Amino acid sequence: MEYNNLGRTGLKVSRLCLGTMNFGPHTSETDSYAIMDQALEEGINFFDTANVYGWKIGEGITEQIVGRWLAQGGGRRDKIVLATKVYGSMGEGPNEQRLSAYHIRRACEDSLRRLQTDHIDLYQMHHIDRQTPWEEIWQAMEQLVREGKLLYLGSSNFAGWHIAQAQCTAAARNFLGLVSEQSLYNLSARTIELEVIPACREYGLGLIPWSPLAGGMLGGALKKAKQGRRADEYVRDAIGKHTKQLEAYESLCEEYGEHPADVALAWLIHNPDVTAPIIGPRTMEQLQGNLHSLEIKLEEDILEKLDEIWPGPGGEAPEAYAW
Repeated sequence: MEYNNLGRTGLKVSRLCLGTMNFGPHTSETDSYAIMDQALEEGINFFDTANVYGWKIGEGITEQIVGRWLAQGGGRRDKIVLATKVYGSMGEGPNEQRLSAYHIRRACEDSLRRLQTDHIDLYQMHHIDRQTPWEEIWQAMEQLVREGKLLYLGSSNFAGWHIAQAQCTAAARNFLGLVSEQSLYNLSARTIELEVIPACREYGLGLIPWSPLAGGMLGGALKKAKQGRRADEYVRDAIGKHTKQLEAYESLCEEYGEHPADVALAWLIHNPDVTAPIIGPRTMEQLQGNLHSLEIKLEEDILEKLDEIWPGPGGEAPEAYAW
């Protein structure tokens, strides 16, 4: 396993980040434990979750599963960089969501309890909160850092402008601020190349792409559909919208001798701006496939063909759309 610094920090994280969103809703607790054990055995030290995963308001089901896995001991907690998130609704009350200092404090304490740990390595804001000033957000985060409950802060689904706002305010407070951004990024969703990636590079944020397989569309969905295998509604709609691109993509992957999912991950790993794509295996077999992507070295001709099939926005802003 290779390791990257997380943004401008000295923290080393594996080139793949284990996403846990499927743990609970789609993967049993026993199988989740096995996947986490195997990921750790393979050198993956970066584990990502969120307080809303499990999708039952206020329960934090996935965090609880991760917490019970950590509680088994064996040095598990000390071997991983543990990331979770705050923002989503965790109750029916008006202050049980978003990024007020009130909610940040409570959400952090609840995540610590569910995860059965005394600190969170990377605490990520799951979305921008346009209703709460940065002075309030940073004051709440600074206090939790001083208490040793949080080590690093990250963002998720931020625009480039939001990253600039956050970092300018943090700098004025002599605070480290954001060290990472978790964004939707894959071959079929490249909008962040305009402004988010340049902002991450400028401010020293690690880039953690989520949905690297576009919800499964880039994992050989067209071939699976032709074989009669059922897909969820999102993938069926995606196939209908991108049939010609998927035909070209899956044909290229077959010619290259690699599985489409592995090529999609390898494409992200090839990008020097990417710290670690988030993989979300439901099974051990999927985990092994994800790990194979680290061995794939994409040549320039393949990269050019992928750009032809899945064109980006034309580069970085404003040159992508203006002189």
